[in-house]
Amino acid sequence: MSFPLPLPMRRALDLAAEAAAAGEVPVGAVITRNGAIVAEGRNRMREGHDPTAHAEMVVLRAAAEVLGTSRLDECSLWVSLEPCAMCAGAIALARLKEVRFAAEDPKGGAVVNGPRLFGQPTCHHRPDVLGGIGEEEAAAQLRRFFAERR
Repeated sequence: MSFPLPLPMRRALDLAAEAAAAGEVPVGAVITRNGAIVAEGRNRMREGHDPTAHAEMVVLRAAAEVLGTSRLDECSLWVSLEPCAMCAGAIALARLKEVRFAAEDPKGGAVVNGPRLFGQPTCHHRPDVLGGIGEEEAAAQLRRFFAERR
């Protein structure tokens, strides 16, 4: 039995598709507070000539601007791919309440794979993490994107 995706993850996956259409790796992200979408973003590294413009970094900056604070402790991040080390570090610094992601990233992920940043003793904030929400669709987007470039 299949359940509909939560609206924020549905939007993150749609943003990932927009990223792919723009020639970016298909990753999209949404930040919610009290169930409402506060900000959204997608990968923009190539278009902005900015190696830090991962979807998570874009949405963190947008949410901080909208809310007028760098502390997003009442917020949740919904992202189509497991965050990398850079993004996981920014998530911890923003004090996000929770992280929900679709597909794991065995090569570049840093939450449940690789360094598992939130489990390190030097990490001062550990959001609640849940992966696998919309995993099949996110993984298919990534496979298609890279297959087209080979």
